[in-house]
Amino acid sequence: MQSATLLRPPDPNSDESPSHLHETGQNRISREKAPVPHVRVTASAVIPAPPEIVYGILADYRVGHPAILPPRYFRNLRVLEGGTGAGTRIAFQIVVGRSTRDIQATITEPAPGRTLVETTDEGTETGFTVASQPDGRSSLVTIATAYRRAGIRGWIESVLAPAFLRPAYAAELRLLSEVAGREGRTRA
Repeated sequence: MQSATLLRPPDPNSDESPSHLHETGQNRISREKAPVPHVRVTASAVIPAPPEIVYGILADYRVGHPAILPPRYFRNLRVLEGGTGAGTRIAFQIVVGRSTRDIQATITEPAPGRTLVETTDEGTETGFTVASQPDGRSSLVTIATAYRRAGIRGWIESVLAPAFLRPAYAAELRLLSEVAGREGRTRA
């Protein structure tokens, strides 16, 4: 009977991917863990409107948020539950080239009025942070997405996701600037 020697025990608290087995000798098998790619993409812009207007647009998933989504990248935003801020559930499509991917997410507000987070059913988190600028009439908005994905898909996404998300977020911030600018003028 041949025995297998586990050279490195699996760590259940590890951020690494499932183990990969390989032969290390006639009767020995070792387990090596490959790191799980961490994807983090951020984009920021100064928006010419006060934070309460900007945050209101971002938190309004029925009218405001759909108005700032560039259709080249994001389509068919639907509210499944709620509609404003924390507790809202949404569904939308991400468009990558000729393919679309259906996504569902839950909205939380770790810092109401300042930070809104969309967490997809797969665990990807996209946060929207709104900070007042010194003039009080404009806001710095940062969109940040972070996630880990194991396996070959994770490695592919770690290369492709930033190339997709950076221009998508730049377009979303431009639309937010336009919508917030109009909203600010109508309130003035």
